Amino acid sequence: MNIVITKLARAFAIFGGLALSALIVLTCISIVGRSLNSALHSDFIQAYAPSLGQALLAMGIGPINGDFELVQAGMAFAIFAFLPLCQLNGAHASVDIFTSTLPAQVNQILRLLIEIIFATVLVLIAVQLFAGMESKLRSGQTTLLLQYPVWWGYAISIPGAGVAALVAVYVAVSRLFELATGRSVLPREQESGH
Repeated sequence: MNIVITKLARAFAIFGGLALSALIVLTCISIVGRSLNSALHSDFIQAYAPSLGQALLAMGIGPINGDFELVQAGMAFAIFAFLPLCQLNGAHASVDIFTSTLPAQVNQILRLLIEIIFATVLVLIAVQLFAGMESKLRSGQTTLLLQYPVWWGYAISIPGAGVAALVAVYVAVSRLFELATGRSVLPREQESGH
């Protein structure tokens, strides 16, 4: 089971990385386009090369229309795509000033409680995300610039949220098994302590 969950979490992280890379490229192109557009409208270009400036502007040089809307939906997908691997590896940031002085058994119980809370919250988020998608689907709401249905942004995030919830439940059950048997199932946590 651990192999299947790990492969699923890694696959989603790869998709999230590809989506994030595409969003970075989109944002950079849009920023360069916006800067070129501003430069082509400058007094200097309009005074010394107005025909060149107009020709380039006529080609559509400028920011990507609706870039903010695309980045907003894409980032939601990327965040939910990275959550399963983060949850599986225990890579969440933590502040353990108090817990570092506690006995190992107490820390194991606290870790289990935290994993149960994470699982509960991630299941709730996935359910509410699905309900939000249904609500946006019924309302027919669209984005301002691109006019694509808002529910699409919810829909692309639901698989990641669902897998994050599944992984969180798996991690919570695994931590319970570890506490009950004393055997290690999951890798030691890689959290970023502060």
